[in-house]
Amino acid sequence: MCRNIKPLFNFEPPVTHDEIRAASLQFVRKVSGFNTPSNANEAAFMAAIEQIAAVSATLLNALQTDAAPKNRDDKAAKARMRYVQRFPA
Repeated sequence: MCRNIKPLFNFEPPVTHDEIRAASLQFVRKVSGFNTPSNANEAAFMAAIEQIAAVSATLLNALQTDAAPKNRDDKAAKARMRYVQRFPA
């Protein structure tokens, strides 16, 4: 799985459209092998991003859990700590 695609479910505040679209972009880049598509493939690339974003939003809205929402700031702080441990300055 692409390291840049982050879990988006059960966070407070809830996921935004921009976050869903960013994850969709990373997914399409990974699957297609293109960071930036050629002019000939740009329409298909952009359509795929929008379709995956729509399906992802539908999925996230349909999921249910009894678990308490995770705090984005706490998760980001833990990720920064892991980064510092992994790549000391």
